[in-house]
Amino acid sequence: MQSFISALHQEIDLYKNHSSETFTTIFLGGGTPSLLPAYEIKRILDHLEDTFRISRNAEVTIETNPGTVDAAKLQGYRDAGVNRLSIGVQSFHQDELEFLGRIHTADQARQCVRDARAAGFDNVSIDLIFSLPGQSQARWSETLESAIALEPQHISAYSLIVEDNTPLARMVRANLVSPNPLEAEADLYAYTMERMRRAGFEQYEVSNYALPGFRSQHNYNYWCHANYLGFGPSAHSFWKEGNEPGRRWWNVANLTNYIARLEKQTVPVASSELLEQKQMMAEKIFLGLRSDGVELERLERDFSTQFPRRQRELITYLVEQKNAILESNGRLRLTPKGYLVCDEICARLLPA
Repeated sequence: MQSFISALHQEIDLYKNHSSETFTTIFLGGGTPSLLPAYEIKRILDHLEDTFRISRNAEVTIETNPGTVDAAKLQGYRDAGVNRLSIGVQSFHQDELEFLGRIHTADQARQCVRDARAAGFDNVSIDLIFSLPGQSQARWSETLESAIALEPQHISAYSLIVEDNTPLARMVRANLVSPNPLEAEADLYAYTMERMRRAGFEQYEVSNYALPGFRSQHNYNYWCHANYLGFGPSAHSFWKEGNEPGRRWWNVANLTNYIARLEKQTVPVASSELLEQKQMMAEKIFLGLRSDGVELERLERDFSTQFPRRQRELITYLVEQKNAILESNGRLRLTPKGYLVCDEICARLLPA
């Protein structure tokens, strides 16, 4: 752990030349940052503030696993300057938690939220996963109701994805488990959207729901192509200045390689790409339709292009089928029905 933390601080120093930007969010996440003691989190936050321009009202989030924190640790995080918690609950059923490889219990998850409140956190997000193999709506409803009852300001609900080279993927190949049929997953998703709406949450992205005023600003910055810097193994960064192409780069994934490079004062970048106009436009459409929508006229103006007839006809069709709404200001926004087939709509609407 100490070797990693030392390398992390070295990497931060290598990006001092990006200090002209004012950053409005800090997100400690990926992996399990809540394994770190509060004083290490404070050192990291202090180093970032000493190195970069950080807004006084910055949103500072830490991802937290309930099995790795207690009341004292959460109080330490709050005192260090963290003002938002993202708690990886995933489920309130013990068998589902074990299937997902989680080390906490449902009771520990509930206690984590209570401890967060006691520590002074008034911006708490809960992460959940639905559409586990064989999961019924009744089972999912129990988890969702348990989360809502804890009165968080934000809930992220993601459908289970079978990623390559994971234990779950090997179980699927060995026919030990079978993913939920797409129809069942769609029903669970439709139920989630409606239940969250009735609970007073706004769906501001495909998988994210927030009470008014509590959207994740960090995620929103990603979706709007704001500049951001990522530190640590596998971390991604994006930077764009003026009319220059945007540049995205990502770090090596292996921890040993990451530390070794920084011991030599070498940036641990694995690879990078330049985002030309066409790719930037495609990402604007994809990210926009997953969240607040796309201002069509502004998109055409910013990228000096026009939607061809085929895409204009598609937009008309989407509105007629109630998959999308075309607002008076020209913003195309997907409806809950459209969110169900968001990826397909994006694929058809993207430039050829």
